[in-house]
Amino acid sequence: MSEPTMQELDGMSLSPTEEKLKALREVLPEVFTENQIDWEKLKATLGENINFSNERYVLNWAGKSDAFKVLQVPSSKTLVPAREESVNFDETQNIFIEGENLEALKVLQKSYFGKVKMIYIDPPYNTGNDSFIYPDKFSETKADYEKRVGDKDEEGYMTKDGLFKKNSKENGQYHSNWLNMMMPRLYLAKNLLRQDGVIFVSIDDNEVHNLRLLMNEVFGEENFIGQFIWQSKKGGGSDSTTVVQDHEYVLCYSKNMNFLKIGMIEIIPEPLDKKDEFGSYRRGRELNKWGSNSRRVDRPTMWFPIPGPNCEDVYPIKNDGTEGCWRFGKENMMKFVRERNVEFVRRDDGSYIAYEKIRSEEARFKPFRTLLKDVNATSEGSMTVRDLFDGEKVFSFPKPQSLLRNLITIGSPSFQEDIVLDFFAGSSSTAHAIMELNKEEGRNRKYICVQLPELCEEKSEAFKAGYKTIADISKERIRRAGKKIKSEIDQEIKALADKVKKLEGELPTQETKEDIENLKSQISNLQSQDLGFKVVKLNDSNFKQWKQISGHDAQALAEQIKLFVDPVAESATAESMVYELLLKSGKDLNSRIEKKSDAFWINEKELVLILDKISEDTLKEIIHANPAKVIALDRIFKDNDQLKTNTVLQMRDAGVEFKTI
Repeated sequence: MSEPTMQELDGMSLSPTEEKLKALREVLPEVFTENQIDWEKLKATLGENINFSNERYVLNWAGKSDAFKVLQVPSSKTLVPAREESVNFDETQNIFIEGENLEALKVLQKSYFGKVKMIYIDPPYNTGNDSFIYPDKFSETKADYEKRVGDKDEEGYMTKDGLFKKNSKENGQYHSNWLNMMMPRLYLAKNLLRQDGVIFVSIDDNEVHNLRLLMNEVFGEENFIGQFIWQSKKGGGSDSTTVVQDHEYVLCYSKNMNFLKIGMIEIIPEPLDKKDEFGSYRRGRELNKWGSNSRRVDRPTMWFPIPGPNCEDVYPIKNDGTEGCWRFGKENMMKFVRERNVEFVRRDDGSYIAYEKIRSEEARFKPFRTLLKDVNATSEGSMTVRDLFDGEKVFSFPKPQSLLRNLITIGSPSFQEDIVLDFFAGSSSTAHAIMELNKEEGRNRKYICVQLPELCEEKSEAFKAGYKTIADISKERIRRAGKKIKSEIDQEIKALADKVKKLEGELPTQETKEDIENLKSQISNLQSQDLGFKVVKLNDSNFKQWKQISGHDAQALAEQIKLFVDPVAESATAESMVYELLLKSGKDLNSRIEKKSDAFWINEKELVLILDKISEDTLKEIIHANPAKVIALDRIFKDNDQLKTNTVLQMRDAGVEFKTI
């Protein structure tokens, strides 16, 4: 007799239909999809009318076509600066976006299209206890969905009940809901990747099968790089009745495999510290083959003598004295000997180990492996956050720094100023790992993190510690991690400065001068590390949006017509309009903004914004500078049609693109 399920223990009796479904599931489990009977599968299983409609190899699910519609709907949202929550706002190039990630990804499309080198995300695993944003069977209208996503409490925070829907396994579209949430975000993310960009997605056994198929569809099966495995849990498991799930996965895909420049790690060579009659060399790999499958009996063709010292025959003897085999075949091994590229080292028992002689100082490369052995368990991530927050457990199950550092090293290996994006930021482990790696490697990677202001549970330690949302925790972690790294940098700079001072007191040889310059370069690099971040928040547009009027509502139509008089929203500020217009003009959030002569100049002369007033002198100055584009609010001309006409004509004559809003 089978054990009772949780449903059977809720005090309610099973209906006759449920009894029959339960019996059918025990006999024919293969005909159920997401807890519903798939009638085509049932008929095929029973040998009746075997004719699947639209038969082809494809990942399909309930709501897929509507998910594509969600993807295609443009966003009117914008990003509003929050200087008071930022660190070093005007100088930093790191970005933290507070808001719903689907809308955030849409807002970033124009400014960051094809600019991101690496994406890492840790989305909901769909364990049955997850709550996340997804359209409920797409039965709600776009207006209803936007209202739900925008529901806020009296203090302006998004309400958890209105925003999230729990995706329990009893849900009839359990897997479909998760796929509907993931698919549009992955398509938008792909747009942001550079041609040589890569994406890493953390997942476990609940959805790894669907995620692999979904990413094949979005990125192309030919762009699959690997499925990394790491041990996320150590110890425990006494409560398991079958097996202990102690590992997780990270799927990795490229934007375009033809442009891919990862997959190998550079090994910096040791110096050529040995000499023979042919020049300098260093000891390389052993030519004797080790391992359990390296016995003579297993590979007899790899057992033969090669000429050794004093004309001795050298055989591939293993460490334990047993007969082994050579790393290469006879022809290649003899080539090593002929070219004098073998170093023989005698053991105590009289046998020899043969080493390759490396005569080149060039770095060599080796491939990364999908089994990530040098990664700690999730408990490391928890301890890192606890240490930063003075022992408070403010976030559950953050990814360990060692995992993120491994993936960033793989995905962003060059010394360019790569952008790394994480749009399920959580506690901002990605931002923390990037700052650590930049300091250690002398790099200048930049990050963009996106996190929803999801309300913390009132019973949680985070809430009791004063953090109302997950985004608040995320921002505070970056601040604290930045302070910690800054303290470490200050200590390193002091130690390096002491070394410089000591060397400057010695004889000024060429070697000493080079050492001093190298140390000063390290100090300069540490001083230039970017540990700040600018916070921008997803918000409604600063400009009123035209809405289609249904029926014959004269008053509503009159309100819409007012948009042509003044489209600027009452809550709009000059700074927020600047950021919205630069984003919608394709400029990124780190654009240089300078206000002069009643206008905002973006990246010197790439774009000029006139939002308040305009004078003849300002107009002359702008035309003389000859910027690429000028955008002005129509209301600054007030009722002066002549000034507007003259401005349009003068801009056109100067070859300046001019637009009014």
